[in-house]
Amino acid sequence: MRLADKDILTREVLDYEGLHLFHYATSSCSQKSRIVLNLKQLAWQPHYIDLSQAANNETWFLGINPRGLVPVLVNDGVVHIESNDILRELERIAPSPVLFPAQHEAEIADFLIEEDDLHIDLRTLSFRFVFNRTKSTKPAEALERYRNHGTGSADPKKKKEIAFYDRIGRDGITDQAVRVSAEKFRDAFARWNERLGGFPFLLGDTLTIIDIAWYVYAKRLRFGGYPVQRLHPNVEDWFQRLDGQSEFLDGIALTSELKAMIAANRRQQEETGTTFAEIVGW
Repeated sequence: MRLADKDILTREVLDYEGLHLFHYATSSCSQKSRIVLNLKQLAWQPHYIDLSQAANNETWFLGINPRGLVPVLVNDGVVHIESNDILRELERIAPSPVLFPAQHEAEIADFLIEEDDLHIDLRTLSFRFVFNRTKSTKPAEALERYRNHGTGSADPKKKKEIAFYDRIGRDGITDQAVRVSAEKFRDAFARWNERLGGFPFLLGDTLTIIDIAWYVYAKRLRFGGYPVQRLHPNVEDWFQRLDGQSEFLDGIALTSELKAMIAANRRQQEETGTTFAEIVGW
């Protein structure tokens, strides 16, 4: 999705030359974009948007993306705000290696929609089991600024974001919510596991953008305690092959501090009987 000129209120980005990515370390969509940039060996200028400090709800950033989401790609002053469209733009800029093969065009479109539809479910499981959050940490004033900026809740994508934060602000991230989200991923991974019984990659014999998208999801869920190896051994083998490549590891880019925090959260959950396995019941 290329952002319309009238919606770009932070006008300075229109003068940016080259590739600029506004991103955050643990944003799954940012991780996808960084992996693609690595694989295509593209030079880019990073702009770090600290989601933990609600920097994505500041007026400056909302002037680039009224949805308040990362990543955002600016290519020679043209602003792209939808993560899967950003990936297609990178494919257009650097066609090699091919990540959107023409023979899989219809499948890729469908699978990217499915992956995008699971984003809130990934966030639900991430907040609870990776980052050890049961309530929203978004400041009320930041959420209100986001709610009232520009299109407000008219944009369906923005409406979905607001609904998520309203829900966890009211109810928290409940056991039932994580069970529902976990079952969705179990169904999806079961299908991939069957497919990987006959192919080295998710769509066949070559790496595609779908492998990158689901690698990011598998990496995050494994951090949260999802038993990929036990439930989906073919997915685990596929994951390990990708996880050994520097382009993937560098795209995830977890600091030692973040790794330590995740490990500490896991230990606390083990001590209190609130691990993924114990809550979901698998």
